[in-house]
Amino acid sequence: MTEAAASLDQQVRAADLDRWLSSRLVADAQARADLITLYAFEAELMAIPTRVTQPLLAEMRYTWWAEQLDGVFAGVPRKGHPVLEALTDLVARHGLDRAPFDALIEAHIGRVHSEPHDLDAFYVGPMQAAVHVLAGPGHADKVVEAGRVRALGQVGRTDEAKAARSNANAALKGLPPSAFPAVASATLIRQDEPEPVKRLRLLWAILRGQV
Repeated sequence: MTEAAASLDQQVRAADLDRWLSSRLVADAQARADLITLYAFEAELMAIPTRVTQPLLAEMRYTWWAEQLDGVFAGVPRKGHPVLEALTDLVARHGLDRAPFDALIEAHIGRVHSEPHDLDAFYVGPMQAAVHVLAGPGHADKVVEAGRVRALGQVGRTDEAKAARSNANAALKGLPPSAFPAVASATLIRQDEPEPVKRLRLLWAILRGQV
């Protein structure tokens, strides 16, 4: 692992333990690093409200990220920025669609202005992009419900998340096993569980192919 890749890995571990743990279940080192790149981009966006308190200032930072996506999708990243450089390489190799990235930034802008959370933009779109990275295109519809299970768990609606599992698992039956680490974090509905328990839950989810 290069120094830059190790830095992104550490960033994601600190910001998003659940998906970092899920990424450990990707056997291929390059695919695992690609997944971490996606999650590092999200970690950058999540950190903005912790660094600025004024909604307008936060929106300006999100707008900066939106502008940087022009370079990312044109193959010309901002030099010296490890997340943008890694993301540009990732987008080029996998032919990722820009729409989920823009939707995620717009959802963050809405959140800092106290608008209702766009849970699909926050959770479904990123999960679809992650599945694309691990298994190629053509699987987006299979993970919509799993993304919503993860969303409900993340916002504390645990009973709804548990009730939605059956529909999610039915849709996941057609998902290639190589893509499952991108959705496995949906099984972690309770946020207060210790790391060893989360590791076991993720492994069990991978073995069953269910969240």
